[in-house]
Formats: sequence, structure tokens, C-alpha cells
Amino acid sequence: MLRSIKILLACAVFLLALAVSSCMEVVEDTPATPVHFADKYNATDSWLVYWYICGSDLESNYASASHDLQEMINAKIPDNVSVLIQAGGTTKWQNALMEADQTNIYLYNSTGLHELDTLIDSDMGDSDTLASFLLYGKLNFEADHRVFIFWDHGGGSVFGLCQDERTNNTLSLNEVRDAFVSVYDADPENPPFEIIGFDTCLMGTYEMANNLYGLSRYMVASEEAEPGNGWEYTGLLTALGNNPAMGGDALGKVICDTYFAGCETVMTEDTVTLSVVDLSKMPALRKAYENFGIEALKLSAENPRQFFSTFARHAKRAENYGGNTREKGYFDMLDIGDLAKRSQKLLPQTSNNLINAIGDSVVYKVRGVYRDRGTGLSAFYPYDGQAGMFNMYAKIKSAPRPQKYLYYHLLSGELPLDAEVLLNTEIVQEPVVVEELKTKIFAIEDLEDTPIQIDSKNNAFVQLTKEQTEILANVVCNLAYVDEANDLILYLGSGADIELDWDKGFFRDHFDGTWPMLDGHPVYIEVTASEDNYNLYSIPIKLNGTRANLEVVYDRKKSSYKILGVRGVNERGMSDKNLIKLKAGDKITTLHYGISISGGDTDFTEVEVDTFKIGDKPRFAVEEIADGEYLYCFEFITPNNESASSEFINFTIKDGKIYTSRVE
Repeated sequence: MLRSIKILLACAVFLLALAVSSCMEVVEDTPATPVHFADKYNATDSWLVYWYICGSDLESNYASASHDLQEMINAKIPDNVSVLIQAGGTTKWQNALMEADQTNIYLYNSTGLHELDTLIDSDMGDSDTLASFLLYGKLNFEADHRVFIFWDHGGGSVFGLCQDERTNNTLSLNEVRDAFVSVYDADPENPPFEIIGFDTCLMGTYEMANNLYGLSRYMVASEEAEPGNGWEYTGLLTALGNNPAMGGDALGKVICDTYFAGCETVMTEDTVTLSVVDLSKMPALRKAYENFGIEALKLSAENPRQFFSTFARHAKRAENYGGNTREKGYFDMLDIGDLAKRSQKLLPQTSNNLINAIGDSVVYKVRGVYRDRGTGLSAFYPYDGQAGMFNMYAKIKSAPRPQKYLYYHLLSGELPLDAEVLLNTEIVQEPVVVEELKTKIFAIEDLEDTPIQIDSKNNAFVQLTKEQTEILANVVCNLAYVDEANDLILYLGSGADIELDWDKGFFRDHFDGTWPMLDGHPVYIEVTASEDNYNLYSIPIKLNGTRANLEVVYDRKKSSYKILGVRGVNERGMSDKNLIKLKAGDKITTLHYGISISGGDTDFTEVEVDTFKIGDKPRFAVEEIADGEYLYCFEFITPNNESASSEFINFTIKDGKIYTSRVE
């Protein structure tokens, strides 16, 4: 029975950030210097800002689009600046102007807001709708400079953006490109747009930047999920109206600075990111990133087990976005500059060139204190280890082909048939989709039931051989509470206090009988990021009866926790843009995962444990857990996210003391 329980527990385990590998070398960011962009145009030049607002549940539930439209109306703009708006994609508008059963086209200029047209039942997640809006603006408005802003949810390179709440359709990267080139010719020397920007989550990606090459001079987008307040349109439009001579780089800086200031006003700035990318630098960046992939692919061809394990450890330590855990979900996006910095010893021929190319391309960025390692551009990495996500990525035309081959090798166990052509000359075709594991690189089943040892201080540890360690990307420890009276094993999550020595294959827990708690109530917790100065956590809860994730940070400099807010759960591939602040009187239900001791059920299921109301000052802290019996094991995770569990040991806590014993 214990064997069955352990297998089920392993299936419910969630990914933790791992400790830095002893073989990695990290180059720290240099301090930021003041940035000033000179004017590039004339004060009399005209500007047309296209604003593509897919209202979605952000409008129907929170009136977020209506709030931003009010910000626009608060801006006083001159005759040579106009905003063309297409708004739809929601089941309910929370303003008196717009109707949910139609797509609304408006113009905002120096004389106010004007309704121009309505379209019946247009799908904002369809490329034809986007193309029609672009064509409408081109045919009806002359402008010296054009800016395009997407507004809604975003889901990174794989999931795309602009999810119409009525149809659930979204725009893929390929569809965005197709819509633009159906109306405008791509011209790297004289692109039709000054800026294409994304007031959405997770779209500050290499794949999107490459996608927009020739269509815009600059891209402005966020690597991380945005808070619900989003961009600050009063400041953005006022600055442009005051100085229509500015170029896209200067306007991009204004967007970043006003966004960050707006976040500070409502206290959502801690984890925000926003970058200005000079798209004219894409050829050099493309070459650097593809060469990085080719060097990696060559090493994976020589020794896949050793290379992928080391590379995966770097990837899991790199700053990544959207959560990338089994409970919160996977967006499979990481900062490529941070990955390159951590891979300098592993990939010495190309890492520095990639770091420099990113530095040349990202001309301005803002970052919250708890997203301080991001260099301004993210890219796909298969954290989830699933063929489905990779196969969607493989279809993205702007994604680099060497990386497609590299990740195909990781997930399928084999090099694509034409990989040798890539390594020697050029790529001649797209990689085939991953249908099944063909060759097993990582024999993780050999680590099932690995013996746990107990040292003189009652700490549990495992000792692995070099060959066993070589197949691993991560090792985590898992804790469960045994409630015999209720025939229940309650999974508490993964503890962050573990000693990892990759060189020696030595892994030891430091469990001390404490656990993270919200107002004194134990919570299920998973680490979404682990950096030198902080950890970010995601905690499943119900907020006033609705499933959500509580986001918390532990600040090592301050030796304290801080509640960042609550983000809703979107099961359709979009990162929830709305970050909700807890307030006194909110009802919280803690969520854990349980299975019966008697074995009557077949898998862990979600269990509501404690329900309570939050006070004026919610407290999140590590506190002593109750006396009782606890099960503990190590989980070993491969680069393609397969796992095996060690044997179990018992922790018995009585009167604040911990007694360790083996499970018989």
C-alpha cells in the first residue's frame, strides 16, 4: 500500500527551483545608467495610434478596458495625434458607450471621442478581424507615424494573445504576422509602424520580436505577467502630444516609465517587466541565438545525457515567467539572456555573443525588484516536458530552427533526421512533431525507491552515484501529513530548504518542523522562482469562493515574506492579467491534495482544508506545524520532466521535537 501511495504522491509533486550548479558561471548585470533618446522627427508630424482592445473577462469582470479608455480620455492631445480604437471580444462592457454583441470602432482626437462604425459579431481572436482593422486604418487615415497596441491577456509565444471571451479564439504569432503582411509590406529599412506594443502578459519574447521584423521599428512588451492596471494611457498619450517629434525609442521609454509609475501608485510594481526592443537589430540577434542553439545541439549530439542535465539546471535557475509549475501551469518562457549568462561555461563559444546581441537589441527596460535578472527578452523552453507544447512551438515560423531541433532531441530522445545538415551547413526542413519517446536518454526508473539515510542530526539525505546524478535536472523534497483518524494522507507540498551538492551527488533536507502559513493556517506552496535575493511562491486558494493563486515573495535581504496579491486561474492558456490585492474581510479557503490511506481512491484530489476571513494585516510566515505523523521523500526530476521517488521516511513531531524513522 505504501508503494501505491508513493507513486501517487510522486504524480502530484510540483516543481521547485533548484540550487545553482557548481559548474555555472553567472555574470551580473551592470548598474543601469540614465537613458535619453533624441528626437527623430518634426513637431508637426502626425501620429495614428491603433488600439486593438479584446475586452475578454478583464472587462466583463473588472472593467479594466473601460478604465484604460477613461485614462485615454483624460489625455489632452493635439490635432496631429489620434487614437483609432477597435473594441470587442467581451460578454459585457462596463461603460455606457459600447455593446457586447458588436465590435465598436471609435476615434479619439483633439475634439473628443467619436463613434465611427460597428461590426456585427467580429471575432477579436481571428486574424481576419485584425487584418480588417489594419486595413480600415490604412485606407481612412493618413499619418506620418503609426503605433499599434494590442490589449488583453497574453500567453507567451506558444499560446499567443487576445482571447475573445465569446469564441475562446486567440491570435497565434503566425496569425499576427499574416494579418499585418496582408495589409502592409514588410520593409526592414522603412517599416510601416514605429511601435507595435503589447499591453498583455508574457509577450516580450524573442519569437514575437522576430515575428515583427520589417513591420515595426520597435516592439514594447512584457516578459512577465502584467498586473491588471496595465499601461498608463494618460501619461503615454500626453507625452506624445507634448512632443510628436520623438521617435519610437523615446515613446517606448515613456510607455515603460509611465507603466512602472502607475504600478507603483497601486503597489503592483514588485514583479513587473517591460522592454523596448530595437527590431532593426534582429538579424544580429537572430544569428547569435541560432548559433547558441547550434552549439547546444552539437553538444547534445555528442553526449545527450550529460548536456541536457546541465543545460536544464541552468534553465530551471534562469528567470522564467508565468509560473511554470504543475499546479499553476506552464507557459514555458524563460529569459534568454539569463540563460546565456548561466551557460557561459557550458556554451563558451556563443553565450557572450548572445548576451551582447540582447544588450544591443533591448534599448530600454523597467523591472520590479523581484524580477531583477531579466535582460528584456524571453523565449520558449520546454519546462513541462510535453510533446503538445513543443509541437505548437514547432509551428511558429519565427521560432529559431536550431532550438526546435534541440528540444525535439530532448523530448523524443533522438536527433531529427536532417540534424546533421544543420550542424554542417543549413537547415532544409522543419523538424517533425514529437509523437512518442523513441530513445530513452534518462533512465529515471533506476532511481525509484532510492534508499534514504539519516545522519546524526536526524536529517534525511541521499547519496547518488555520478551516473545517477548525471541524468537529473532537479531534486526536491516532498512532505505529506498522515491523518489516520480521517483515513487521509494530505500532501503539503515541497520544502525549499534542501542542500544540493551536484558534484558529489549529495542531497540533504533541513526540515525543522515549520511550514509556511497564512494567518496561522498551513498552505500548499510551490516555488515559481528562486534567486539569490528572493523566492517567489504560488499558493492555490479559493478567494471568496473562486479558485485562484496567492502570490508571495520571500525577501532574503529583509528576511521576511510579502503578499503580492492574488491572480485568477485561466485554464485556456492565457496568463491572468488581473492581480488582486487582498482586503480585510476576504474569505480564504486553503487548498491541499489528499488521498485515502486505505487506498479506496486512485489519485490525489483537491481538498478544501481551512476557511477563514482575512484581517486588516494578513500575515504570511513560517511557523511550527502541528504535532503528528508526516511522510517525507526525495523526488528526482530529469530534463524532460520525468520523475522518480526515493523510499519514504517518517517524521514524528511531538511537543516541538522531531523524531525520524524509516517506513516499515
